[in-house]
Amino acid sequence: MIRVVLADDQALVRSGLRALLANSDDIQVVGEASDGREAVAVVTRTQPDVVLMDVRMPGVDGIAPTQQITADQRLSGVAIIMLTTFDEDEEIFAAIRAGASGYLLKDAEPDDLREAIRIVADGDARKGRAVRHADQQRQRCGEIAHQEITRHTLSWRTPKSDLSCRL
Repeated sequence: MIRVVLADDQALVRSGLRALLANSDDIQVVGEASDGREAVAVVTRTQPDVVLMDVRMPGVDGIAPTQQITADQRLSGVAIIMLTTFDEDEEIFAAIRAGASGYLLKDAEPDDLREAIRIVADGDARKGRAVRHADQQRQRCGEIAHQEITRHTLSWRTPKSDLSCRL
């Protein structure tokens, strides 16, 4: 069973994610947080396999707690997928640099979300679509962008979005 924590300031989003994941036999929501500080506390207490972390939350955003969680040796088994409504490269790269295992736009398909959770929980953030996406980015953006995107990163983007190569 993959244990998941939801960190989003919007109760409706957390509720929707919880309901969506409840339909999965292998995924269980074990905690929720409404801001970054609370996310760190919930993750420390519950020791989940995966955290779905909103990038933009009031008070402490999702980047700082991602860095704090990934730097804590006691939480080394926790993978973080950043969720964002906004397709802004700076935030995505900041999340990657903070240690996020991947990012997903909130308009992603439910099956893509479940697949992303399974992949990062399995510890392989580079298989499947992530590799194809990173290869496309390398061709367009050069080796530096490729290394930045593929280093421990799962990158699912909807067809209408694209990484613009700004580093």
